[in-house]
Amino acid sequence: MKVTIIGLGLIGGSLAKDLRLAKFADEFIGIETSEVHAQQALELGLVDRIESLEAGIKDTDLIIIAIPVDKELEVLPVVLSGIDKNTTVTDMGSTKKVITSLVDNHPNRKQFIPAHPMSGTEYSGPHAAVEGLFKGKITIVCDHESSGPQHLALIEKMFQALEMNIAYMSSDEQDHSTAYVSHLPHAAAFALANAVQDKEDRNIIFDLASGGFRSTVRLAKSSCSMWKPIFEQNDQYVVDSLDEYIRHLQQFRDSIKNKHFDELEKLIISANKIRTILDGDHPHFIKNEEKIIKLYTKQQ
Repeated sequence: MKVTIIGLGLIGGSLAKDLRLAKFADEFIGIETSEVHAQQALELGLVDRIESLEAGIKDTDLIIIAIPVDKELEVLPVVLSGIDKNTTVTDMGSTKKVITSLVDNHPNRKQFIPAHPMSGTEYSGPHAAVEGLFKGKITIVCDHESSGPQHLALIEKMFQALEMNIAYMSSDEQDHSTAYVSHLPHAAAFALANAVQDKEDRNIIFDLASGGFRSTVRLAKSSCSMWKPIFEQNDQYVVDSLDEYIRHLQQFRDSIKNKHFDELEKLIISANKIRTILDGDHPHFIKNEEKIIKLYTKQQ
């Protein structure tokens, strides 16, 4: 099997590493607009060769698009228009509704499987690629009923090779859910980093910073070129999640400001309940609004 990866940063590079280890494909082709990143990817052995977009999408079995979502709006239609009739295309973007709407009426839409692996780090570029980034994590496959069965099967096989669980959602459900569990945490981290940096005595604060602060603000190191278009494409759901977050922040602020410490205690104890969700066994089924989404595991 021949796999072409468009974008050889953290996600694309990590996919190349793990899929090669899993012997999922015989040949890995890279498409990368940055000459520096292209050379790094070759030196790291992430791909076997670098091709132009036009050449790289021809005579290949699978194309994985792993670039910022604003760039994907330009690249995806070109890819779908230039592929062979049996080629499967998938993407790794964190937003989906804008992207899938763009190609809803494309004649090769059935060859496209929109996906979003819920995994990553705050780093970018080929050197950020790591083995095992996806193992045990969930990936979201969107609007699978709009994709051809053989193309869907190949992408499911790929995620099984990565030892991921698969959740099936509509593009709109995906954007709504990730606004809370991915986009909101990044927005909060960016805001926290700016709040601390605005302090006149920030150097003293940074000297005192320990693991708690560092882990909370870690996401603020994430790339602007990746996250600005995510916020742009999922603006309404991100705003909704921020409004909800701000409401809860105000409750904390007001309980402290007004010395309502019994109320503060209730808020903290309520927040502690997250332990049962994060530390418990992962459910075989999760409820998303009124729809039960089956998690497709490697063992099934």
